[in-house]
Amino acid sequence: MPSPVGDNPPAPGKPDPNVVIAAVPFTSPQPQGGQYQILITNEMDPTDKMDKIIALAAAGPPGDNFQGTARRAAKLSISAAQVEHFDDLQGLIASLVADADMEALGIPTSADSGRVEQEDRNVEVRAFLYAASRESDNDFHLILGPDPSLGSSSFMTMEVSGLPPDGSGSLDTLSTVRDTFKGQFDGNLPGFGYNFFKPPIPVDIGGSLFFDATHASGGPTPGPRDAKPVTIWEVHPVTTLTFEPG
Repeated sequence: MPSPVGDNPPAPGKPDPNVVIAAVPFTSPQPQGGQYQILITNEMDPTDKMDKIIALAAAGPPGDNFQGTARRAAKLSISAAQVEHFDDLQGLIASLVADADMEALGIPTSADSGRVEQEDRNVEVRAFLYAASRESDNDFHLILGPDPSLGSSSFMTMEVSGLPPDGSGSLDTLSTVRDTFKGQFDGNLPGFGYNFFKPPIPVDIGGSLFFDATHASGGPTPGPRDAKPVTIWEVHPVTTLTFEPG
């Protein structure tokens, strides 16, 4: 049964204890069988529309299809570029075009907005999964960070996408990744509130770069308060995901 969490002070990458509902023991289904806690919280992104979340919750199980419209074409596409490999998240973040320079491009947020030149990159990196939630567009919103022993707070968002329509060229790849994520947390999938993982779970993760222009107007940045990404660049969609890599 879930157990309450004590009043520990918040730290980078850890939730504020005031938003933690319960701590659930979790054994990874991977061969390594890592032991973790899932800290279930009621913390949601300030950018999520509460009325839409309430409507979705009332509608029952959400299925797997993508439910969003903003930059739909880019979010459901996969770049054809060669994969760039990074040893750590800091190196990946350092390779990104500055947020301010991307904002100056004025990327449209309409459903037919495809990838711009700067987003035409595929990357892969060894990182750690700190937290995850299900967004109102049916993506799983992942907060990735560095090795927790480093004490760094350089977090980045990566999205396990909701699925495109039948016949889409990206469907098979995105289905495989989504099945991998759901299989890892079978019975413990995140809801609209963030789940934190204690300790953070090591992953090899990759996909196509995406600049979240919907948050380029100076509004609140997506992500939990104590694991806030340092950029509105994302990996979106995730196309490769391995938990507890050797």
